[in-house]
Amino acid sequence: MAKTQTNLRLAPEALEAAREAARTRGVALNEYVERLITEDTTGVRGRGMAAAQRIIDDFGTYLDGLEQELDQAAPHAGGSAAA
Repeated sequence: MAKTQTNLRLAPEALEAAREAARTRGVALNEYVERLITEDTTGVRGRGMAAAQRIIDDFGTYLDGLEQELDQAAPHAGGSAAA
């Protein structure tokens, strides 16, 4: 499929965050942005967020307790296990 070139105007902070997110995922910035758009417009992102919310609803209390246990076991780690 042919690609069309376009220009975007982004705040420097947003551009750097996008570049870092793309690097973290091992993809080019173009691919990262294209994935975000596709996920947002096809409903994939919404379904993923709904699944994440179900996990939080079903296991949130358990995960909170586990986090507290981990924090107590390793207080030298400097804060929350999720940080």
